[in-house]
Amino acid sequence: MEIQGHRGARGLWPENTIPGFVRTLELGVDVLELDVALTADGVPVLHHDQALRSDTVRDRGPCRPKDPLYPYVGRPIRELTLAQIKTIDAGIRHKRFAETQTPIPLTEVPTLAEVCELVAPHDVRLAVEIKTDPSWPEVETITTSTVKVLESYGLTERSRLLGFDWRVLGVARELLPGGERVALVEPDTLDPSWMAGRDPAGGLVAAAARAGATMISPNRVMVTPELVVAAHDQGLRVVVWTVNDPAEMARHIAFGADAIVTDYPDRLRAVLGR
Repeated sequence: MEIQGHRGARGLWPENTIPGFVRTLELGVDVLELDVALTADGVPVLHHDQALRSDTVRDRGPCRPKDPLYPYVGRPIRELTLAQIKTIDAGIRHKRFAETQTPIPLTEVPTLAEVCELVAPHDVRLAVEIKTDPSWPEVETITTSTVKVLESYGLTERSRLLGFDWRVLGVARELLPGGERVALVEPDTLDPSWMAGRDPAGGLVAAAARAGATMISPNRVMVTPELVVAAHDQGLRVVVWTVNDPAEMARHIAFGADAIVTDYPDRLRAVLGR
């Protein structure tokens, strides 16, 4: 069973941050899961959404006086430069995890390159979610930019590319034919527009395989023993997200899932230890 730290370990530390990843590595995970968006000047940076979210980041001031785009929080990342993004404080406490998360104030939004530099010496894999949706024409641009950074640190063989927008899988297959590709899915994305034109009525696992996936990663509410068996029959591993309750972790382990994504890797380690 593979332990995947969700955005690091966001139940414990601010998500998608270098200090959070450092602590998650010390805690011990097999995979660091993270999210990549592209700035206006073409730099892959980490943030869960296409626009800066006020529940995970806050403004600290403009990067230059009278910047017309300030405040930055709430704006799409692709409208902002790296210099503007770097003014953001990503170390605030998320209200959802107020009882368990330790804030790390004045923490910058990291670039993917900064994360790669941190991870390179460690025995850990990266699960890199590409943040696009069916309305995006630039899927190839963001995926290619991401792969170039991973290649520059020699991490392509230790990385997998994820997407709810399954067009990412096709681009990733062209760029890294031997790489791992993960078809993310939740009930709201069971639609051909998200699934690179595939019809889920013909079978979810089969659609993912045709789209180029080597793994399928469903929302936890969608996972059944039958889905796991179907995926394994197609040669796809199953990665369940996001599971934080120990009893539910044990249930998915019993189902035969290959990996669990969790905000609390410490809890999953304890369940596996039992």
